[in-house]
Amino acid sequence: MRIVSLNAWGGRLSEEMSAWLAHVQPDVLCLQEVVFAPGSPSAWLDYRDGDTVLPQRADVMRDVSRALPDHGVTFCPAACGNLFLGDRPVPSLWGVATFLHPDLMVVGQSQGFVHGAFSPDGFGPHPRSRTGHVVRVWHPDEGGVTVGHMHGLRDPKGKMDTPVRGEQARKFAAMVQSVQMPGDPVVVCGDFNVLPGSETFRVLARVAPYNLVTTGGFDGTRTSHYPKPERWADYMLVNGPLKDAPFTVVRDPEVSDHCPLVLETAW
Repeated sequence: MRIVSLNAWGGRLSEEMSAWLAHVQPDVLCLQEVVFAPGSPSAWLDYRDGDTVLPQRADVMRDVSRALPDHGVTFCPAACGNLFLGDRPVPSLWGVATFLHPDLMVVGQSQGFVHGAFSPDGFGPHPRSRTGHVVRVWHPDEGGVTVGHMHGLRDPKGKMDTPVRGEQARKFAAMVQSVQMPGDPVVVCGDFNVLPGSETFRVLARVAPYNLVTTGGFDGTRTSHYPKPERWADYMLVNGPLKDAPFTVVRDPEVSDHCPLVLETAW
């Protein structure tokens, strides 16, 4: 089973991302920063936040579904706000999505907010609402595995530990614990928006104590599209049955300003 975690960067490199996903064919894809603007008059829209203007794909889920046409998808929006086509506002949902190979049966799941609550009237000020999704999937030949991901909150001051980041880690850990069964291999991943020494990992150690990014000798998870010096954002944590499973941070090709994280499970 191949498990991939990726921040889609709002689909800014949608062609490259879709081609890579079609080649890799993950069994479980945990995708963060997913944009869905139903009925958009254009395939591309602009995200605006103060002086920041970023192009966004209007339907990241459709782009990925074309690359993985047989996969099922669960979209977990955190907020509904406006993107823009010129001066025209276009209502858009934003959140995380989980794509699953059709051979995998969902036998348990939890979806909820690790920070805040659903915002229907705009993205709001930072730190904005953030959601997580955990599934327990079953394969007839390989048994069950629990996989969860979240997109950790962004703080304009940086990636340092804060009380709300500690609370989001505790909420996420509780979601995983509510789904996993004794003996399950567990994978916990996503764009956590924290540094390697964060309290987040001490909290999540209760469900997945092995941090494959920091223990694997990787020097960060950002690509050349990210201009800032801090290179840490994305992580994949596992428990004992998966601590020696093949894992990599993909540097080439670049499909986002985040590197994909890829785990090959065997149990």
